Amino acid sequence: MRRISAPMNSFANRLPFMKMHGLGNDFVVLDARDHSVTVTPDLARAIADRHRGIGFDQLAVIESGEDAALTFYNADGSTAGACGNATRCIARFLMDETGKTALRLTTERGTLLAQDAGNGLTSVNMGQPQLDWHEIPLAREMETLELPIDGAPTATGMGNPHCTFFVDDAEAVDLAAFGPPHENHPLYPQRTNVQVASLIGPDHLRMRVWERGVGLTLASGSSSCATAVAAARRGLTGRKVTIELDGGTLIIDWRADGVWMTGATAHVFDGSFTRHWLESVS
Repeated sequence: MRRISAPMNSFANRLPFMKMHGLGNDFVVLDARDHSVTVTPDLARAIADRHRGIGFDQLAVIESGEDAALTFYNADGSTAGACGNATRCIARFLMDETGKTALRLTTERGTLLAQDAGNGLTSVNMGQPQLDWHEIPLAREMETLELPIDGAPTATGMGNPHCTFFVDDAEAVDLAAFGPPHENHPLYPQRTNVQVASLIGPDHLRMRVWERGVGLTLASGSSSCATAVAAARRGLTGRKVTIELDGGTLIIDWRADGVWMTGATAHVFDGSFTRHWLESVS
């Protein structure tokens, strides 16, 4: 995908943004379809600062594409190949803007189909899961269903790497302590998202997330997809599951054409960064 390269001051005095969230998984969104924007790691980290900036789990940039093209940044300034909840939020914004009920959105993950699911819900097809070690990627060849890590987690790629632990009680895990060493486990050369999940009913999971480059988050769309795929592969559930996250509920359906994710979104407010602030962090 083309990276954004024109100067930030092409916005004259201010840079507009939108604040959105999907189940508390929150995003700052920049619309660069008409105005080019430079996003550097320093700028992404400054915007992510919840005291001196705005705060986000991911920063998303909209560019022109078939319907639109999306680029994602984590709170630590690194890029993310996929962000399911941000994709759903932006899809809802674009559907409201255009009146369309289906969109094709270009991401590093590929072209993703998004649809209006009715009742204010939005669905996105996150594509087929990556199940081979080199696709995820892992550091060396191995079976991905049960990794040689204490707890035998499952590795899955959803455009970004995931490591899913199935536990008796997801609530009992100290994720702030558990997440960082597993995010940086040597088996994951690009680091990984870490999930802990427990079965709470037929095709019903409770899941909590430590997100690569972010930390604790209330929800994660790609993590939910990866967890649903891992649970189905291990015979714990069928291919359509309800996942309860700290921020709310997602429905994940692993179909023949990919992993579909459905849930609520929110466009919270619009604002703009001042030139003075942008210059101070450039």
